[in-house]
This record gives sequence, C-alpha cells and structure tokens, in this order.
Amino acid sequence: MAFSPMELRKAFGAFITGITVVTTSDAKGNPFGFTANSFSSVSMEPPLLLVSISNFSENLDVYTRNVDHFAINILNNDQEDLSRRFAAEMPCRFTSVDWSMSKLNNPILTQHAAFFDCRLHQTVDAGDHTILIGEIDNFSASDKPGLGYYRGRYFTPPHHD
Repeated sequence: MAFSPMELRKAFGAFITGITVVTTSDAKGNPFGFTANSFSSVSMEPPLLLVSISNFSENLDVYTRNVDHFAINILNNDQEDLSRRFAAEMPCRFTSVDWSMSKLNNPILTQHAAFFDCRLHQTVDAGDHTILIGEIDNFSASDKPGLGYYRGRYFTPPHHD
C-alpha cells in the first residue's frame, strides 16, 4: 500500500512531542548537533533511551561511525531559537550558543529542561532513519517546562503542580 508522504507526516504531527538537540563531539573536540523530536525512553534497567537520525543527515557518519557517545538536550520553552538553529543547515551551529562539555565529551546546552549524557549502546537501521540507542551515564533535570511540538508548531504545555 502506498501512502502520501505529506499525509503520513500530517498524521504523525497529531502526536505531541518534545524538542531535543542531540549533541556529540569528535576526537578533536569539535561539537556537532541536530534537532530531533523522535526521542523516547526505552528501558530503566539498564537505563536506555533512543533517538532517530535521518540517513540523509550531514551528521550521520559522526553519530554512527566516528563516536561512541552522545547527549540528549531537552529544550525548555524559551529555546525555540535553538531548535531552529540546530535544524538548519549551517557550518557551525554552536556559534554564540552557551554550552559546556560533559564527562563523556558531549556538549550540554545551558538552560535545558533536562539532559541525558549517553554512551552509544546500539544503532539500528530503520528505513530512511537510523535509531541511536544510548545508555545513560548521567542526567539532570531543571524546573523549566519543556518545549512542545504539535502539528508543525511549537508550544509550551500547561504546567500543573
């Protein structure tokens, strides 16, 4: 059965997601990052998560062949500009961005809602994407609300105590 890619994308857009920036650095310490909303927890024991990267991404080789670590930075509701920056094709996405290097040599964006510092556990070929499964080495969460995405638009979910 053939699907219209636009109709399929529209149907996927009905699922509310958060926005992340997936980061790593190469052996020389050069930072890399891309925006992803295809992020999910996988397992508590061992602590695993997943994110997918397009097989057409300029970053694919870095994440699947050149490093054994990556971080998930969950953006806060004030970081829409970072989501757009890391989704755009530009030579150095980290210019004028506040970040620090983690213990595993992953860039961690400041002011995040949360981050997960991971070792690459497994990659899975999945159609036109590759799934990166990471084992969580360290994490932190702030009180800032996460940035949401729904039907092609950013939003801040309501916060309830």
